[in-house]
Amino acid sequence: MPNQLIALVTAELSAPADPRASAMAGALAARYPDAARAVLFYGSCLREDNLDGLMLDFYLIVSDYAAAYGKSWLASANRLIPPNVFPFEHGGLIAKYAVLSEADFARLNSPAADNVSVWARFAQPSRLLWAANDLARHRAISAVAQSAPTLLSLARPMAQGQQDVLTLWKTGFSLTYNAELRAERKGRSFSIVDADPDRYRRFGEAALAQGLASGLTPSPSPEQAPARWLRLQRRGKWLSVIRLAKASFTYAGGIDYLAWKINRHAGTAIQIKPWQRRWPLLGAITLLPRLFRGGAIR
Repeated sequence: MPNQLIALVTAELSAPADPRASAMAGALAARYPDAARAVLFYGSCLREDNLDGLMLDFYLIVSDYAAAYGKSWLASANRLIPPNVFPFEHGGLIAKYAVLSEADFARLNSPAADNVSVWARFAQPSRLLWAANDLARHRAISAVAQSAPTLLSLARPMAQGQQDVLTLWKTGFSLTYNAELRAERKGRSFSIVDADPDRYRRFGEAALAQGLASGLTPSPSPEQAPARWLRLQRRGKWLSVIRLAKASFTYAGGIDYLAWKINRHAGTAIQIKPWQRRWPLLGAITLLPRLFRGGAIR
């Protein structure tokens, strides 16, 4: 990869973060001493000065799932429907973390991914708060550096002839938001870029030079692109439902977290009933139609 994009990604991943988040990342890695390779901090909390009362978001990158869990059904679940998601508390803060192997993290940031969930997130700012060694750090940086070229290469033929790099970013984020069950309201995808246009212009120009001009990340043709996005959006919605069902088993209090996130972003007042906590999978399934009807999830 050309040095410009790698340099930008390396600098951003290495930028300072809240010391409490960094301490949390180290404590999270310590829970997986035989498998932890890197811990990345991402999401809206990166922009917050006060983390109290917020739900932080981390990705834990592991060498492989068997090393992380041992011979457990969790390893199979993580391999078949990545990632697994778990709650975590440390130093008075709360978080959720997703677990991916190094191989899956690299694949899901690349054009080879069959869904948008990883590269759509890591095309945005993140921090690499812990790495097992220099090789693990290098692999994490290389994986993240694939995300922006992937997003922009897929967005380019959908931008209706608009080639301004900020327009490409907005087009890409708008498409990815339609490829998942998201609680955020319409317009959120544009506000991501508007919050830091200089960052997205610099990363976008470097990504275009790396991925598009070189041909390393070719765009689909204008004729192929709509069908490609339709497949990504259909698969993304189904994967969101399947992951939600899986989280009802792996994530303690998962259904309460789901309601909290939707209420926070969509301004709804969903309340979970006792039977839904007792039977979270059934509760989540019965909740979904209501969310779609009310527009809380798009």
